[in-house]
Amino acid sequence: MDTDTDISHTKTSSSVEHLQKRIDRLRGLAKKYKRSEIIQNALLGISNIATQVASLDDFYQRVHLNLQQLIPAENFFIASQDPKTGLTSLPFFADQQDSHPTELYPDQEISALLNSGLTGYVLRNGEPLLCDDNKFNQLIASGDIKSLGSPCHQWLGVPIKNQDVVSGVLVVQSYNEANTYGELELELMGFICHHISGVMERLQHHQKLEQAIVERTKELSQAYEKVKIEVKERVKAEKLQRTLFEIADLSASNVLQQDFYPRLHNIISQLIPAHNCFISLINDNNTLSFPFYVSQMAAEYPASRPMQDGLTEYILDHKLPQLLSAKDIAQMVDKGEIYAKSPELNKTNRMHQWIGIPLIINGDIAGALTIYSLDDDHIYQLKDLELLTFVSQHMANAIERKLATESLKNSHEQLEDKVVKRTQALAELNNNLQQEINQRRKIEDQLLHDAQHDGLTALPNRSYLMERLSQALKHLRRHGLDQFALLFIDLDRFKVINDSFGHLEGDRFLIETAQRIKSCIRDNDTLARMGGDEFVILLDSINATEDAVEVCERILQTLSLPYQLAKQEFISGASIGVAFSRRNKLVTSESLLRDADAAMYQAKANGKGCYVIFDDKLSAQSQQQHALEVDFKKALVQQEFQIRYVEVVDFTTGEIIAIEPQVEWHHPEQGIIEHVKMKHLAVQYQLTLNLDGYMFAHLNDQFQSLKQQYGADVHFHLSICSQHIKNKFVLRNLKNTIKNSNIDLSKLMLFFNEKALVQDTENHINGFEIISQLGVLIGIDGFGTGYSSLSCLSFLPIQALKLDEDISKHLLNDKQLQLVRAYQLTAATLQFDMYATTVDTQQQVRQFLALGYVRGQGRALSKLFCEKKPYISCA
Repeated sequence: MDTDTDISHTKTSSSVEHLQKRIDRLRGLAKKYKRSEIIQNALLGISNIATQVASLDDFYQRVHLNLQQLIPAENFFIASQDPKTGLTSLPFFADQQDSHPTELYPDQEISALLNSGLTGYVLRNGEPLLCDDNKFNQLIASGDIKSLGSPCHQWLGVPIKNQDVVSGVLVVQSYNEANTYGELELELMGFICHHISGVMERLQHHQKLEQAIVERTKELSQAYEKVKIEVKERVKAEKLQRTLFEIADLSASNVLQQDFYPRLHNIISQLIPAHNCFISLINDNNTLSFPFYVSQMAAEYPASRPMQDGLTEYILDHKLPQLLSAKDIAQMVDKGEIYAKSPELNKTNRMHQWIGIPLIINGDIAGALTIYSLDDDHIYQLKDLELLTFVSQHMANAIERKLATESLKNSHEQLEDKVVKRTQALAELNNNLQQEINQRRKIEDQLLHDAQHDGLTALPNRSYLMERLSQALKHLRRHGLDQFALLFIDLDRFKVINDSFGHLEGDRFLIETAQRIKSCIRDNDTLARMGGDEFVILLDSINATEDAVEVCERILQTLSLPYQLAKQEFISGASIGVAFSRRNKLVTSESLLRDADAAMYQAKANGKGCYVIFDDKLSAQSQQQHALEVDFKKALVQQEFQIRYVEVVDFTTGEIIAIEPQVEWHHPEQGIIEHVKMKHLAVQYQLTLNLDGYMFAHLNDQFQSLKQQYGADVHFHLSICSQHIKNKFVLRNLKNTIKNSNIDLSKLMLFFNEKALVQDTENHINGFEIISQLGVLIGIDGFGTGYSSLSCLSFLPIQALKLDEDISKHLLNDKQLQLVRAYQLTAATLQFDMYATTVDTQQQVRQFLALGYVRGQGRALSKLFCEKKPYISCA
């Protein structure tokens, strides 16, 4: 019995234990399902939030409220890291114990602060972190983090990832030991982070899109404002034109005089507020009358009065429009410029602004138009003065016509003859104006043609060629199968023609050469003269390189035929460089022209009378030239050029009367590059202004020491390029440089080239006037090659002429000697100092002395000075 009982008890215990395990398993499943339900509800809540909120700030707050329903999240913040800049920020922060980090650590940058703590640790590792005191102390001890803020019981941070890239951290922390976090909270936070990363990305994209829309709207608003301004200006112009038409109609109408001036005032009032306005006219007896007067101060017309010293008379005397403020008028009164003799006329104490414009009829001051204001409701500006000045010309014509009409009523018979004469004069004037307009149009067309063509040969010039070459390159890039070639032609023995037959025959030679070359090319090809004896041909749309070769051979054969110059036969020739178009995008019109130029120089080196096609070998030479250009610019910046001073000597005494700085360069590979080549390189590299500035700065720095070395009476010659006076801004810089220098300006003489003077006389005259006002002396160098006329030299503010450097080398026959003597006689007649140049031998010294020259520079003269020997003998 007991055995049965034990067996039964054992079975009962086993059954109970089995049931207990099933209950525990069911409880575990229920807990797991409950946890899944919590997570699912949390994600659904966040999804609903994402569809409702309109901004990230609102989204973060709603997520915080939703999360508080699931876990203790009173202390919650979100850190965000910009993927482009790597900077970390806190778009949302809630903490019961600590203030915002920017308040706790005001002197530290927020991103570096966050990266040094637990938040930065999670951002770097990309893994969730549940941290208690022990873990926190371990991380501090290892140097992975720094302690920030108040200590907490637990800290839970989960990274927010987007495509495995950490973009932020979701953090909750507990200061109360009763609130603890475990696996459930960790898993829940992980699910939430995974879900909200997409929502954050969508909201950020939405914000960026809205920002882009705002910026685009702003741009459209700005464009709209610009259009409004343009419309306003156009309306203003139309209004002005309509006003001029109304004035013209009024002047031609038969309106009575008592209605004429009020209607004229109404027309003016359409352009500018004119509540206070009067018109004054000068009568034959030198009195001033007021045919129209309207004022807010007085309703009565002022009576006619003799000319005195009022504001109106001030305008009439000075013959210039004036815009004066109340302060300006008060100062003029205090100085006695106005109302000194007639203070009873002064009614200006209430005036705020005053405009006076003289009315000019037939070239004489006939009266004035006056407008003034009593308050600042409308502020007159200079543009108002300019507008009224322009309109006043038409008003003067209208008034003049109205006065003529009134005079007609008083003396009909006399006026009838005058009207006939005036009508004839107007008809003649209109005819002259029409002829002048037609002539001006012709001149404008001619100027446009001249700007793009050579004045001697009528061929296109460099500017026109570069434009055509640029178009050809663009066409080539659009149509890859097309090809063109560039031929750079340099004539042989051209300098011999100028020296032997004179410049006139040289010009005839160039004209005939241009005609010969043009006969060798097609109509669609472009032949241009680059200057001097250089021509360039653009062979457009060629089929193969043989086409260009055939043209080269045809040109060489044509130019080898004899020329008839000064009734003598002369054989010339040419050297041709050929460059073909390439599909390389780096090729430019300048580089292609440079390649053809390099090939031409190679042809000259090969013996002239031939052509050379640009290839890789020439390309290497071109690269050497480019390297020289780079070295030149570098040496100029680093001030590696040397300056030597050339003495200008008096032939009769051997004394130095002036010195001229000349630049040279000790190149590490090419050796010494002298002054003439340096100037040539500067022109080639478009650095002439910079090189001139370099020499002027050196002269300025060494001025005192040079005075001690050469004496206080020595002058300083400096040859500068004409680009300094071709542009008003560059001219202003030159003027300021001279004014701010330490040089005694009365001892400084600036020389400009004669060729540049002939090519642009107007700018030179203007520039010379401005520079001479500073006390600087001006001279012309390169004289004898630019064909400047005596009449041109006679009215220029210059003091000296300096011969061209090549003239000294060609004192070979009587005609050349007589020509050089004529230069000296020209200078003596115009009372200019005359200087010889490149006087390198004692024979040249004797020749120049015999021709009447007493001043010059060159190697022979420097030697004479060193030996202290004046050279006064002409034997």
